[in-house]
Amino acid sequence: MKLIKFFIFFICISTNNSFADINKEFESWKVNFKKIALKNNISEETFNTVMLDTKFLANVIKYDRYQPEFYEDTKTYISKRTSSKKLSKGKDFYLRNENLINSIERKFNIEKELLLSLMGIETNFGSYVGKMDILSSLATLSFDKRRSEFFTNELLILLKLIDANIIDYKTLYGSWAGAFGYFQFMPSTMKNYAIDYDNNNSIDLKSNKDAYASAANYLNQIGWKNNEPCFLRVELSEEIPKKYLNISAKKLHDKKKLKYFRKYLKNNNEIEKKFNDLSVAIITPDKDIIPDADTLNPAFIAFDNYEIILKWNRSLRFALAVCTLKNKFKNEF
Repeated sequence: MKLIKFFIFFICISTNNSFADINKEFESWKVNFKKIALKNNISEETFNTVMLDTKFLANVIKYDRYQPEFYEDTKTYISKRTSSKKLSKGKDFYLRNENLINSIERKFNIEKELLLSLMGIETNFGSYVGKMDILSSLATLSFDKRRSEFFTNELLILLKLIDANIIDYKTLYGSWAGAFGYFQFMPSTMKNYAIDYDNNNSIDLKSNKDAYASAANYLNQIGWKNNEPCFLRVELSEEIPKKYLNISAKKLHDKKKLKYFRKYLKNNNEIEKKFNDLSVAIITPDKDIIPDADTLNPAFIAFDNYEIILKWNRSLRFALAVCTLKNKFKNEF
């Protein structure tokens, strides 16, 4: 018994020491990062004000290593995010904001069903935008070596937006990855696409007006094609060359016109011929993450609009969920 108590005590001491070491390293990182920030024309006053209380957040590292896109199979992932409850809540949100949503749909030529789908999946229609201190989250991920370059750039962009009084740093609470607002914009997305739609001289992505207009502007600018397909579920024959199967969202490869792939589709007769000349890729999203997953099932034909959603969030399952919920909304209005 004494040996067990000693072992537990030793583990606790070791853990506390490791946390102390990490926090010490993090504070040292902040000193060096300040030099980088000042070289990027961020004022010392802004840096001292907003970065002074940032902390290393151990949970952020844990979440980064264990994202649902990395372990849930496609059927589970989509069903969780496109439920009848989600659909009902989206319809209620639309009815409360009908004039705003319809006007933004007309102005930016982006279907309301797509905007509802994205908001529903990202934040459950604004009911959960995240409670993490975004500045600490971004600082933690910048300090961490896995994707340091990406998150360092995002943190610098956010500091510049704060420095220019475009974003109020006191409102910056969101996701563990540093995303913010009803549509979970990263700082680079805020910089490039966010809009002060209500003309009050600031951008508030937790405001329906600014958030909806910004999301619509983003989709419009990156090339969403209104009323064109996103994906189709297909049944592949064993004869399809494996080189045509995309299992990663980083970049879809070996794209062909749909008519080329028809010879490999068991459900070829179910797919309309009007899509024949559209460029598509074939994705098999379970193969890379699910142990013993079937190589050819599930499989989908992905159109250009699907790749637009990948620019929003580079996850094969996320894009499938967004387009699935969008189609469900299409049948409701």
